[in-house]
This record gives sequence, structure tokens and C-alpha cells, in this order.
Amino acid sequence: MRFLVDPVNFIANWLSQLLLGWGLPADLVLVILYVIGGGLLATVAMLWVTVLIWYERKIIGRIQDRFGPNRVGPWGIFQSIADMIKIFTKEHISPDGVDWFPFTMSPIIAVGAVLAVWAVIPFSSNLMGVNLNVGVLFILAIGGIGELGIIFGGWGSNNKYALLGAFRAVAQLISYETPYVICYLVPVMFSGSMGINDIVKAQDPWYIFLAPVAGLIFFITSIAEVGRAPFDLVEAESELVAGFNVEYSGLKFGMFYVGDFLHSFTIALLFAVLFLGGWKGPWAEQIPILGFVYLFIKSSAAYFLVILIRASMPRFRIDQMMAFNWKVITPLALTVVALTALVDKLLPSNIMWVRVGGLLLLNLIIFIATDRLLDIFWKKPLLQKKSYIDEKSTSSVKQGAD
Repeated sequence: MRFLVDPVNFIANWLSQLLLGWGLPADLVLVILYVIGGGLLATVAMLWVTVLIWYERKIIGRIQDRFGPNRVGPWGIFQSIADMIKIFTKEHISPDGVDWFPFTMSPIIAVGAVLAVWAVIPFSSNLMGVNLNVGVLFILAIGGIGELGIIFGGWGSNNKYALLGAFRAVAQLISYETPYVICYLVPVMFSGSMGINDIVKAQDPWYIFLAPVAGLIFFITSIAEVGRAPFDLVEAESELVAGFNVEYSGLKFGMFYVGDFLHSFTIALLFAVLFLGGWKGPWAEQIPILGFVYLFIKSSAAYFLVILIRASMPRFRIDQMMAFNWKVITPLALTVVALTALVDKLLPSNIMWVRVGGLLLLNLIIFIATDRLLDIFWKKPLLQKKSYIDEKSTSSVKQGAD
């Protein structure tokens, strides 16, 4: 029965006792357990990508009135396995003049940076790689390493289109990282800790009910950080061929592919952990395996939204995307954090319904005010510009007809 309640720690304790019984020092046993745990976590995450690819292709197919994968295996579930085998057999091509070290390290960094984030995510009340008290800072630092991998890929490829794609990708990621980092302050402020597991434990109620606008900004900027539609200017094939990874082939290209899908699910995990209560739920602390189930359900729901947005929204222009960040999202994030901190300090923390109601009212006011300001300073000028262009085009046609 104990195995069913908490299988991972049951196996870890059994293995620890076995190694100690062989006479190994306790410190060495701890190192061995960490190595095995890290290897298993990375392996499961990499294999999970095959499921994500099938799931996303199937959902997008249904949204776009297609079947999606339906040939290899029942419901096409083995299509990703076939694609994985095929990409392992593809030829590795390195163009002339590439800088070997950054060119080779780029796909490794792209995947490794995402896998490192999983090390601090609490999958249940007692299942996590490491419970860092500065987990938020660790995640932000690892995100910077991922951007370094993009620069490596563009710079090392000896291709002007790859370099242009890398510059544009990093410009986008750094720009949207500003409101992304600001929104991390909200759960840190509510919980009083930068430890990810501490943030999960403190969510009573979920922080999405206390700061829905901050949660929305975090979700939008997370999609931009991954480079998913409508923010997929990183791989705007009509302009950049394929972006910073245009010179990659075979398994190296496959690593970028794996990193993209894994990163997309990771932002869903982080959103669930920071704003949807993570593993918290009925009897999650008494039965840790239930916490894992709750986190999986919440993350899957968030990931479905990421897929839905990708399948249904058109791509921004680069100028629209950057203007949206610096003129709307970033000022809004700063406003939300400042006002949330002020109002939360003024409200009584021991009366929950007053606190939740006050913060929800604040977010409603911020949302309505933002919509009105956008209508005045953003939507109307765009419509007037469009009207001016249409009138100019009509007059030109009339002059040509005369």
C-alpha cells in the first residue's frame, strides 16, 4: 500500500538501504541517488516529448478540420516514434566555415536549459529534484542560458540569415522577459518566498484568483518566451527561411525540435505551479501520488490553451509584437505589481473573502482601464490610419480611371 501512495520515495528508500547495506558511505549513496534521479527525470522528459508531439498534431488537426496523425498505430500514436527513428538516421551536415564549438553546443544548450528547469519543479508534496529556496532565481537564470544557445546557433552557422534570425529571436526573448520577470514578483510577494514548493504550499486560494491580470500577462509572455504563435517571429519562414537553426540537420535539428515542444509544456507546468496551485488538491499531502495527478491535469489544461492559441491566431508583425510588449504589456505588468502590493498590504489578510474580493475588484478595474486606454491610444489610431490608407487607395484608383 505504501508503494501505491508514494512509489518514487518508496523505491528511493529501498535503494538507499540496499546501497548502505553494501557498505557504501552515506554521502556516496546520496550522490548516486541524485545521479539516478536526475537521469530518470531527463529521460522521462525527453520521452514525454513524443507524446506531446502526437497530442499537439492531433489537436491542431481537429481544430483545422483535419485528422492529424492516423496511420502509424491506433489513432496514430506511434507516429512520433517513427519520426524519431527517421531523424536518428538523417545525415549530419556541417556547412563550410562554421565555428564548430558554438555550432555543436547550441542544440545541447537548447534542450539542457529546459531540462534544468524541471529540477526545481515540485511534482508532488515530496517529489522534486531539489527544493531550492531561490528556485525562482534559478529558473530565470536558466532562461538566460537558453538564449545563449540561440546566439551560439546563429553565430556559429556562418550564415547571414541564421545570424539575423538569432538577433531577432534574442531581441524578442529579452524584450518579453521584462514583463515575464515582473510577474514572478506576484507569487513571490504573496507567498513571501522564492522557493517553488513554498509558493505552491502558500496558494490558498490559487493565485490566479488573487491576481488574474498578472496570471494572464505571465501566460502571454511565456508563450512569447517560447516563440510560439502568434509570437513565432523566431522562425518566420517567409522572411528568415527557418530562423537561427537554418543550417542544422539530422539529430541536431531534432534537438531544437525537442527543446521547442518540451519548453512549451514547461511553461504550462510553471503556470500551473505559480498560479493554479501546483500539486495542491484534496488529500494531496497525505497521498503524494494524487498531487502528481492534480499537477498533470492543471498543466495539461494550460498546455491545451497554448495549442489552441497556436492553431487559431495569426502571426504578429515584428513591429507590432515589439510595440505590444513595450507599450502595453510591460507598463501594465509594472502597474499590476505596484497596485497589487499596495492593496494587498491594506486589506486584512485574516479575512479571506475580503482579501480575495478586494484583489479581484482591483484586477477588474485595471482590466477595464487598460481596455479603455487601448481603445483611445491604440485601436482608434490604427483604424484611422487604415481609413486613410483606404481613402488614398480609392482616390488613386479613380485618378487612374480618369
